[in-house]
Amino acid sequence: MDWQLIGTASAASAAAGMATAAGALPVLAIRGMSRRLEAIFLGFSAGVMLAASFFSLILPGLEAAERGGHSAATAALTVASAILLGALTLQFINHYVPHEHFLIGRNPTAPATRLARIWLFVIAITLHNFPEGLAVGVSFGGGDMPNGIATALGIGIQNVPEGLAVGVSLASVGYSRIFSFVAAFMTGLVEPVGGFLGISAVTASSALLPWGLGFAAGAMIWVVSSEIIPETHREGRQNAATTALMAGLVLMLCLDWSLG
Repeated sequence: MDWQLIGTASAASAAAGMATAAGALPVLAIRGMSRRLEAIFLGFSAGVMLAASFFSLILPGLEAAERGGHSAATAALTVASAILLGALTLQFINHYVPHEHFLIGRNPTAPATRLARIWLFVIAITLHNFPEGLAVGVSFGGGDMPNGIATALGIGIQNVPEGLAVGVSLASVGYSRIFSFVAAFMTGLVEPVGGFLGISAVTASSALLPWGLGFAAGAMIWVVSSEIIPETHREGRQNAATTALMAGLVLMLCLDWSLG
């Protein structure tokens, strides 16, 4: 086990996660945010996540599989299987773990204890953000520091507006500003857990690297498709959200190419 690499990847995923808390800080002072601005922030996040899935996870996964002795065809089959496994795992968790979408359909007056509401939101945030931490962790696999740094930087950048969007959205439907900030902060705490598990797995066995990269990509793509894009396309906000998605995608492309 390369504990230095594990420590570096874990620290990078923690830094990316803390960007969510930094983004949520204004919720302690501001009163609200327009739905259009929320859609722009979330669309930007979706673009970064999509770009990271392909440029920082899927393509390096294919390269790692070929370095491990796979032919081009078997490398593609391995990574494709891992992508589907990651997406199906998130789908399974989403179906069987009770949770509420943290932006969609929240009714703060629904009959539930305060503790139960808190845990429902913690679970929802975990479902949404754990794959990001996992992606940062496994992107450092094989000692690929430039790829890992680019992924951590991209995820961190998109976490800032995401943290603000989540915090303000919670505050706008009746939660206190403190609770809204803490909820976003807890999102940041989830990501280093995913980062540590991801880098530990691929460091323990180099054969797991293509699987880890593909799994993280599949999980993130599922989150984008199932959670983020449907929310940003409600109430006629798809044009602004799509523009922001494209901006996030090209920004992550530039970061990945220039750093890698």
